[in-house]
Amino acid sequence: MIYIDGNNLSIEDVNAVASGSEKVGIAESAIKQIKDSKKSLMKILDSGKPVYGVNTGFGSLLNVNVDRKNIVQLQINLIRSHSSGIGEPLDAETVRAIMMVRANTLVKGYSGVSENMINFLLFMLNNNIIPVVPRYGSVGASGDLAPLAHIGLALMGEGDVFYKGKIQNAGTVFKSLGKEPYSYGEKEGVALINGTSVICGILALEIKRSEKLVSEALGSFALAFEGLSGTDKAFTEWALASRPHEGQQMIGKAFRKLFNGSMIIENSNKSKVQDAYSLRCAPQVYGAVWDTLQYARKVLTTEINSATDNPLLLGDEYISTGNFHGEPVAMVSDFVAIAMTDFGNMVERRLARIVDTNLSGLPPFLVKDYGLNSGYMIPQYTAAALCNVNKTLVHPNSADTIPTSANQEDHVSMGTNAALKLVEINQNVKSIIAIEYLLGAQSLEFKKYEPSPATLSMYKKIREIVKPLDSDRPSTGDIVAITSMMDTEEFLNLIREKSGFCR
Repeated sequence: MIYIDGNNLSIEDVNAVASGSEKVGIAESAIKQIKDSKKSLMKILDSGKPVYGVNTGFGSLLNVNVDRKNIVQLQINLIRSHSSGIGEPLDAETVRAIMMVRANTLVKGYSGVSENMINFLLFMLNNNIIPVVPRYGSVGASGDLAPLAHIGLALMGEGDVFYKGKIQNAGTVFKSLGKEPYSYGEKEGVALINGTSVICGILALEIKRSEKLVSEALGSFALAFEGLSGTDKAFTEWALASRPHEGQQMIGKAFRKLFNGSMIIENSNKSKVQDAYSLRCAPQVYGAVWDTLQYARKVLTTEINSATDNPLLLGDEYISTGNFHGEPVAMVSDFVAIAMTDFGNMVERRLARIVDTNLSGLPPFLVKDYGLNSGYMIPQYTAAALCNVNKTLVHPNSADTIPTSANQEDHVSMGTNAALKLVEINQNVKSIIAIEYLLGAQSLEFKKYEPSPATLSMYKKIREIVKPLDSDRPSTGDIVAITSMMDTEEFLNLIREKSGFCR
């Protein structure tokens, strides 16, 4: 059980809950702050003062007062009206991450919600009753309104949920469990949907996936580097330390460990002066990607432990803030997308070299009887196509803004779209890395000297699932098999053991 207090949630916690391996409770220390915040809200309401979104309309309707007798209905109407998303639903893992982040935000005690509402959200999460949330509709300011509203609709029993392997009406599921749908109190609707939790939930998963891809790509690099008879002179410790970026040092150290004992590289070191950039500059590029991910971690960790509601309450004060604006995590999502796109670009450049006999010294397209056979000509095309898709996707969403709510909300972050595109970019990069494993392993079939023990262990792992290419066959199944292998903890542990590289 992970207990949330609004201040100490980690990206690892979010991933654990998203995967279903952990349940969630409210930390005892947070109960008082939740109750105090609710008392503050009721005291302010009793004073008759206008409070945005509590006894007023929303957005450009902020100057329309709502009678006290209608303020609960106001919250219900808000959830219904804002449930306007479209597109394929987010997967259940992602929605679980979103729910976890939103609950942690609410327990901070600035939102004026009841403990009952947070507990209801956690009841759904812990019992795997996961709202169906269309992926498009948020502009990433005034929070992730549309997608979070679909979560809110499910709490009311009016939306759909994933439950026991199928999509069902939330109210029907609650009835089968003998539980009444949630009835919103004052401010609870706007508190639930006004925040950056969708951006954060997606980004929490993608930062972990990005880090895993970097780790996995160390192995594919080793195979391709030895296949291309690279020289590791550029990875010498003192040379890399002369430019002391942390990521560069970590990657360089991993490469030195991976290549220790390689007869291929020992021979190359005697004859080669230097390699092309896609080999020689890997510590610099991979290191920059890693440092980008660590910066993203820092920003996201701050965000998932922040109050992103509007208005915020503390004691007798209530303030309409801008904490719902998704710019910090929107820019980080774009930054990571740029990093991972370029990461894939470098991998693809090695694939182009390894199939080009003029650059690699290997048989054309890595097949002996070439001409009759096209060998691995087309997997490089596939990688090039995926890189092109990523380059199209990587345009920064946070550089765009389209005013909403009759220009009251006249600058938005588009952060949710930035996070969503990162999902697709990472999927593409994973396939590009899988292709490098495939071609890297094949390149070793033609080597005169032995690779390093570490490289050899990865070659053998590939050969357990993909046999050498002697004559043409479809490559898709091989790429898919390697992609599935990359998902296993056993394979990731092999990379960690051989490279010494892990978080």
